[in-house]
Amino acid sequence: MGGSLQDIPFVSVIGANESAGWTVAKVIREAGFRVKVFASSEEFIRSDQILCTGCLVLDVQLPGMTGLQLQSHLASAGYHIPIIFITGSADDRAQALALEMGAVDLLTKPSGHKALLKEIRLILKSA
Repeated sequence: MGGSLQDIPFVSVIGANESAGWTVAKVIREAGFRVKVFASSEEFIRSDQILCTGCLVLDVQLPGMTGLQLQSHLASAGYHIPIIFITGSADDRAQALALEMGAVDLLTKPSGHKALLKEIRLILKSA
C-alpha cells in the first residue's frame, strides 16, 4: 500500500460514553488506522472530520442524537460514509433499520474486536 499517512482515511468513533469510545479507538489505532473520537453525534456533525472520515463506528444508543438518527441525518445531507454500528443489545428492529438505511454491519458487544477490524479493513480497502 503506497502513499503517505495523509492518504489513509480516518475512522471516526462515537461511543455511548467516553470510555467506550476511547476503548474502541485504541483497538483501531493499534491496528494501524488513524482514529478520531467524538463525544456525541452533534460534535461529529459540527466537525470538519465529516469530510475525511472513511468509516464511522458508533453506538446505536448515544446521548442526544442516536446513532440511527445520525445515520439518517448524514444520508439526507448527502454524506455517504460507511457505518458500522456497535450495540449492547441485539434489537432486531434496530438492526434491520440500520442495515436497511445502508449500514455496513451492526455488531453486538462483546462481538470481539476482530470482527470490527475485519469490517474496517474491508471498508477502507474498497475506498
